[in-house]
Formats: sequence, structure tokens, C-alpha cells
Amino acid sequence: MANTPQARKRIRRNARRAEINGSRMSRIRTFVKKVEVAIEGGDKEAAQNALRDAQPELARGVARGVLHKNTASRKMSRLSKRVAAL
Repeated sequence: MANTPQARKRIRRNARRAEINGSRMSRIRTFVKKVEVAIEGGDKEAAQNALRDAQPELARGVARGVLHKNTASRKMSRLSKRVAAL
């Protein structure tokens, strides 16, 4: 158990940040899922629109520090490739 005031504060802060970051990641996954569903449905127009909406969410995740920039770049690249193949 944490004994110093700084350690107690750090535990409280980490719990808050984990909740916030968890909701951010969930939001990002939802946007990516919409693209994947549109791709599997074969609807190119819907997939392009969903990809357009997902791109800023991934970038925001990078800016907020919940995603590594290369991870976001890889996800965007793979999704773009799949949408273009429709």
C-alpha cells in the first residue's frame, strides 16, 4: 500500500487517467469497427465515409497519448488499402 502522500495522489490520478484513456480507446475502436463493417458489407461509399470519420479519431488518440503514432499509421494504412480494394 502507498505510504507517501505523493504515492496516494499518484494512485488516484492513475485510476482517473485509466478510465479516461479506456473510454478514448473504446471510441477509437468503435470508429474502426464501423469501417470494417462497411468493408465486409461491400458498401464502398459507406466505407469511405466511415474511414473519413475514423481518421481524425486515430490522430486524436496519438495526440492524447493512448496510441503510438506508428500503430495509428498502420491501422489507417491497412483500412485505406481495404477500402480502395472494394
